[in-house]
Amino acid sequence: MLTTAALYVSAGPPSIVGFQAKKYTNHRHFTVLASEFPSFLPKEVENIKDSFARTLASRIERLPVHVSFSKNCIMSSCVKPKTSVQTDPVVLLHGFDSSCLEWRYMFPLLEEAGLETWAVDILGWGFSDLEKVPSFDVASKREHLYQFWKSYIKRPMTLVGPSLGASVAIDFVVNYPEAVDKLVFIDASVYAEGTGNLAKLPKAVAYVGVYVLKSIMLRLYATSLAFYSIPFSTCLDWTNIGRLHCLLPRWEDATVDFMISGGYNVSADIEQVKQKTLIIWGQNDQIIDSKLGVRLHCELPNAIIRQIPDCGHIPHVEKPATVSKLVMEFIQAESRVAVKSSILS
Repeated sequence: MLTTAALYVSAGPPSIVGFQAKKYTNHRHFTVLASEFPSFLPKEVENIKDSFARTLASRIERLPVHVSFSKNCIMSSCVKPKTSVQTDPVVLLHGFDSSCLEWRYMFPLLEEAGLETWAVDILGWGFSDLEKVPSFDVASKREHLYQFWKSYIKRPMTLVGPSLGASVAIDFVVNYPEAVDKLVFIDASVYAEGTGNLAKLPKAVAYVGVYVLKSIMLRLYATSLAFYSIPFSTCLDWTNIGRLHCLLPRWEDATVDFMISGGYNVSADIEQVKQKTLIIWGQNDQIIDSKLGVRLHCELPNAIIRQIPDCGHIPHVEKPATVSKLVMEFIQAESRVAVKSSILS
């Protein structure tokens, strides 16, 4: 499980020290009272110190999504835009066993730049109500995302997938190409053959492994691997952010079900992706070799690649201003969207 956590970690932390949007952070002070958090979030959200995480957590909502594999609608967690605009929406996924909180730094930058921005929790992770959901395999995650898009977003989107979220995005776009206009992959985990031998574990053993995956010590180690350099106190707070969703009811069931189902295996689908794609990669990624980013660039028919120096596996958390600028320039070049100059300066 340690290897799996290190490979898929994408839940948590950037560096405010490495947060280059200093002009932005100096403009506002974010203070969120405990009473302002949604009632469905674990009470431990009150202990989080990161002001950006607290602010984004206060905006998490649950929206009803109807799917064919459940007789009950799924109350699905997301952060939705404050207002709708005429530009194509940007939809932010997250990595393995993570949540929308990993967008705590980039979400306000994209929103301030004038984009209609959504952060959507993948079914089985994040903060959705999982109590009556019967399945969390790839097909269920795919249909859930599609029905969410069909119900609320409704227009071709720029779909952003970090780490395992890139596999989620590839699986989605191959099945629903009409829903996606452009793609952004960040340190993409797309060459793993599903969950590998973990799919063969007896269920009881799988639950033991999942409890270990939830532990502070393993998460702390995985967080330290995911970033180029962060202080221990920051690493600890971001670890708590990254595991907050694990404290919800049925998180263990959802993770075991996904593990035993076999997970994502999308390497054979890459060449079917026709949308214009931006690949972003942290040059100091200790989780996924940057050579795989070059390979992905070669295999995608219509892609560009940009590398970020002094940056680990989660650039949108560690270098949010740089990643935001790359994404904005990509969208602007492709669709001639008017972008506020503050994000590009």
